Amino acid sequence: MKTEKITSFLDGELDVASFEDASHNGLQVANSGNVKKICTGVDASMEFFEAAAERGADLLVCHHGISWGDSLSRITELNYRRVRFLMDQDIALYACHLPLDAHPVHGNNASICKALGLKRLKSFGRYGSRDIGFVGQLTKPMGYGAFKKKVQKAVGNELQTMDFGKKTVRSVAVVSGGAADGVEEAGRMGVDVFITGESKLSAYGLSQEYGINTIFAGHYATEVFGVRALGELLQQRFKVKAEFIGLGVTF
Repeated sequence: MKTEKITSFLDGELDVASFEDASHNGLQVANSGNVKKICTGVDASMEFFEAAAERGADLLVCHHGISWGDSLSRITELNYRRVRFLMDQDIALYACHLPLDAHPVHGNNASICKALGLKRLKSFGRYGSRDIGFVGQLTKPMGYGAFKKKVQKAVGNELQTMDFGKKTVRSVAVVSGGAADGVEEAGRMGVDVFITGESKLSAYGLSQEYGINTIFAGHYATEVFGVRALGELLQQRFKVKAEFIGLGVTF
């Protein structure tokens, strides 16, 4: 399968051109043009690159790429090692940051909502000019303690929580990764629970003063969902092997 065919499909499916993002979403490093094996992962790190090379990957699809702003203005030190490794191994790298968070079917936040059984989803989580998360409803009210166990099972990670809200919950807002500031938007909306990945000190006072339960399930752990879903989508559509590589990160 041609690399360009796959990456062009991803560009369109994720609508990458419509997002203002520090990440240069799309194809960041090319290969010689052919793909027999795809590996997906959260972070474009040497650990991920080496594991993918061992598995015979020709194309990597990740959430956090290597090109942010002017980060590749100099191809030296770590940039040099990363780019040289990919080129020596003839591996292409595709990154999808905010477009993957926001995708209504295969994205991180939509996938978390699906795993939690949330219905009646509406856009939520303003980032720049776009909403990248969702708010939805449980089909039946649930005790907050039981809901925390449901979240932990869905993400497979230990939780940090700020428990200032209702003991019984129905409405839930989700923005994966480092979106702790989103607790304010959730609080203004009167949402029962706000879920994100990474904790932040300022979220404590906001959670307390808005009277909302806030769950931090891990930046990495909340962002495996989208790349896993993309791998499954690409395998079905293009009949190429796709494998998710997890790195065991718990924060």
